[in-house]
Amino acid sequence: MLSLAAFTEGHYAQAFPSFGSERTGAPVVAFARVSDKPIRLREPIMEPDAVLIQDRTLLESVNVFSGLTENAYVLLNSSQSPEELGLEDLVNRLPKGHVITLPATKFALARIGRPLPGAAMLAGFAALTGKLKLESVQQAFQTRYKGKVAQANADVAADAYSFVLEAKNRL
Repeated sequence: MLSLAAFTEGHYAQAFPSFGSERTGAPVVAFARVSDKPIRLREPIMEPDAVLIQDRTLLESVNVFSGLTENAYVLLNSSQSPEELGLEDLVNRLPKGHVITLPATKFALARIGRPLPGAAMLAGFAALTGKLKLESVQQAFQTRYKGKVAQANADVAADAYSFVLEAKNRL
């Protein structure tokens, strides 16, 4: 969905998951590249400019911050603050306002009735980085889904986008 939103804004985009021989329920890593120029690379991203973490339990089992660039953005699905999650070092290492938590699952449950944080996380990324417009995120969901499902995801996206902008303004 990130690539689709970027593509609607005229960017080149590439997205791909990385699966190993892990068991069902194991963490999945997905990569996305967005550029104003054609993308020729076809390899995993080893030095990410942004990391979105949908499940905070990954903090205990996977080095999700490996290779982060010095100006990277981190968005974590949680109702707790980064400091409450023990991420003070990360907050201090990255520029102010680059590490934000977002209760994405809470927003999804309220609007969709299911714990599907994807729309909230994508909109949160857009608000956090300024790389995408909210309308592009909403359009991606309108393209992929129809009717009530599309509208519910668009509403979740709007809620999350506003939440992250407000969180950044408080810092």
